[in-house]
Amino acid sequence: MEASQKTAEAVAISGKRFIGAGTVSQLTKLAGARPVRIDDSLKDKIIMPGFIDQHLHPVLGALTLATEVIATEDWNLPGHSIKAAYTPEEYMSRLKAAEKNMSNPNEPLVSWGYHKLWHGKMNRQILDQISSTRPIIIWQRSCHEVYLNTAALKLLDISAQDVLGKGTASQMVNYPEGHFWEQGFMSTKVLPSFLKVVATPERLTFGLKQMVAYEHANGVTAYNEPGAIVTPEMWKLYEQILGAKDTPMYSTFLADGRGIVDQVGMDKALDVVEETVASAPEAPGKKLMFFPKQIKLFADGAIISQLMQMKEPYTDGHHGEWMINPDDLERRAKLFWDAGYQLHIHVNGDLGAEVVLATLEKRLKENPRQDHRFVVVHFANSTETQIARLAKDGAIFSVNPYYPVGFADKYADGLGKKRADLMVRNASIIKHTPHLSFHSDLPMAPSDPLYLAWAGVNRMTPSGRIAAPEQRISVDVALRAITIEAAYSWRKEDLLGSIKAGKIANLTVLEQDPYQVDPKKLKDIPVWGTVFEGKVYPVPAENKRALVRDDGPVKARLATLYHHAAPLSDPLDPLAANTENCQLGVIAEGAGVAYAQNLAEAH
Repeated sequence: MEASQKTAEAVAISGKRFIGAGTVSQLTKLAGARPVRIDDSLKDKIIMPGFIDQHLHPVLGALTLATEVIATEDWNLPGHSIKAAYTPEEYMSRLKAAEKNMSNPNEPLVSWGYHKLWHGKMNRQILDQISSTRPIIIWQRSCHEVYLNTAALKLLDISAQDVLGKGTASQMVNYPEGHFWEQGFMSTKVLPSFLKVVATPERLTFGLKQMVAYEHANGVTAYNEPGAIVTPEMWKLYEQILGAKDTPMYSTFLADGRGIVDQVGMDKALDVVEETVASAPEAPGKKLMFFPKQIKLFADGAIISQLMQMKEPYTDGHHGEWMINPDDLERRAKLFWDAGYQLHIHVNGDLGAEVVLATLEKRLKENPRQDHRFVVVHFANSTETQIARLAKDGAIFSVNPYYPVGFADKYADGLGKKRADLMVRNASIIKHTPHLSFHSDLPMAPSDPLYLAWAGVNRMTPSGRIAAPEQRISVDVALRAITIEAAYSWRKEDLLGSIKAGKIANLTVLEQDPYQVDPKKLKDIPVWGTVFEGKVYPVPAENKRALVRDDGPVKARLATLYHHAAPLSDPLDPLAANTENCQLGVIAEGAGVAYAQNLAEAH
């Protein structure tokens, strides 16, 4: 999709960089006197720029998918699949069976995926009926709330006094029912106590290895975690697994403008953010890195909990929550904006969007900046006016296209049908700006870029209907959203996102052309493998996304993650490329190659 060259027969790679794309004869001439090796092993495949998941959470993805998953959708993981539970009866039957099948009577049962709109009422008393002795922890589908039975409250050593007198956070606690949400979960003693049980080294190690295999099977070559807070021990584990020589993807991070400010205050926040980034900076030889001068902030609550802040009331009478109160958000935005940071702000409701819009407009009025790339993150509920004003002010959008697909059918309860169907107005965004990228927010949605593209193109719900058909987008726009536009949102369009001389040689290899298949089948295109830094990584047969195996809980077994010809001779060097040898790959001869348009050139 480079504007000047939409298809090619072959690409030339030197070291870890593309040096050209065209015909074999053109690239042979380009190589000049350098030794050339022609590799035609991918000639029958379709090759795209390496897929990017603009925003996911590796620890959450690792931990949630390593629990007893009973969720609202299917999860196809390496080597096995986990079917959805669509009714309260199905959910409770599986939860009780999971408890019954545990051999150690003292082992906590941790389950992720519960949602009341699918699974019915949940509280401490219901869980106590399943077991009064085994700790049971229900991690809600959004990851922003938990339910604990009496034994779990005892195990986590949480008393009513521990969650009283905590300001706004105490309003997000129902201790008698064992329910803790948003600030009541994440800004109190509950979260660190919860992590001691859930984030054990064994569970995290297994989960991260599974996540790497999962991402690779879905063609992901780079992802970012915004708002990352990691301990030294966790970072060591990241280096061992995410930074391993045979891990074919970049794991990148943004510092957390909520947690850091909460911990050290406004006066010290900038220094601590800089120290965080300096602990894993961008540099030659890095697979894991913090992006400099980029920060994650939060407005309102999680969409999956229906805690986004809405202009009009919820139909069932409940109300949304703020993750950072508006006045506090404005102060934090000013702090980081004035220091030259790119802001990425989580927002889900249209009232939340109004606050984010006002924040951007105030920053521009008080301290104008060019090319600020203010990223509006998630953006579930919005108005046409908000979209137009945000785009006019230079905002760009990273959205989760899964929301209308996964939730519109059920969210008529709470939002009403019209607001539920209009979640994530992609077509409206594209009318005002080309800068639309997709993310999974794993585990909020499957980290499967082709699935996300399918969701944006089709907006088809599990019931088979189309949610707001006028908000569907083209295949081309959707594929840009998982390649070049994702790179643009990170300020990495000069390195990633398209096949162009000088960029990193990351590719996703497909069995079918996404421009030629029925758009309704985008999500079903098999991923053959990836090319990472010029090295070919086929997906092992046992991990392929098309192979759905029988149901069951995650087992502590992983297939061989990758097959590759030889270990990498050296790590990524983003500043220099090996120019001693040139490799030509003949790709999709006669069929063309799917590229992503380099919009950095177009603007």
